[in-house]
Amino acid sequence: MINLTLRQLRYFDALARHGHFGRAAESCSISQPALSMQIKELEETLGGLLLERSARQVALTRFGEELAQRVRDILRSVDELGDFARASQDRFAGRLRIGMIPTIAPYLLPKITKNLTRMHPELDIRVRETMTPRLIQELVEGRLDTAIVALPVSEPSLTEVALFEEKFLLVRPGADEGTPVPSREMMREMRLLLLEEGHCFRDQALSFCNMQSAPPREMLDANSLSTLVQMVSAGIGVTLIPEMAVPVETRSASVSLARFRDPEPSRTIGMVWRKTSPLARQLLQISEVVCLSAGKVRARQSVRSQRA
Repeated sequence: MINLTLRQLRYFDALARHGHFGRAAESCSISQPALSMQIKELEETLGGLLLERSARQVALTRFGEELAQRVRDILRSVDELGDFARASQDRFAGRLRIGMIPTIAPYLLPKITKNLTRMHPELDIRVRETMTPRLIQELVEGRLDTAIVALPVSEPSLTEVALFEEKFLLVRPGADEGTPVPSREMMREMRLLLLEEGHCFRDQALSFCNMQSAPPREMLDANSLSTLVQMVSAGIGVTLIPEMAVPVETRSASVSLARFRDPEPSRTIGMVWRKTSPLARQLLQISEVVCLSAGKVRARQSVRSQRA
């Protein structure tokens, strides 16, 4: 009988994800020699090499790649056993791993954390901020419990819960205050400042302007809404920002704000989680807390399970 431990499997999963002993050891809060020893024992137990080692990084062997996917499935199932036990309790306690995209986290996270801590003081809230594709990957792999993103994500294994609609506002230099608001056709002729590739908000802004991509000579990218607003303040161009970002991002910038004529550009904010999650009932309750934190009423008929 093969004697494997969950500790070894978690260490191997970390190494497979990071591709580096030092970073994997740091993520597991152990020393690099201890991690290396556990991986070596795992290889001896399984009777095969899992890694190709070099001075700078490690690569999985074919056997290691096949094992990595099975290990992720095992660890996800183990975590869901713990979630199942928590879901059977009257109170909501323990670890809660929430992912958020960068155009939501700075504006909603403080209020969500405050409200969740007040309502569920035994929760251990852990937040992950990154772009949607990474959040979905980590959610599917069981490394997150839920994520707050812009819908739809169209991942067959996830349940999507629409929370509320949010409008986009036009941000122009302060000198443009009171001038006519450009149409979406006119926006295509302006220097539109955008978030860098990978941000869903970039794609939404381009979609509103009926643009597949911005003209290279006119395109200036940034990795945060804050930088975009400051660039507008400096007279470099114009941009769009979500309504929730306005109080934070425009308080120290010399810019003017304007709403578009109908139909206004907008996005649907929602929560997603695995359809197999035992915490589905609790996560639905948390979705109400998110709406409360945003000062919104949840959309009707908002729960939708994706089908393969």
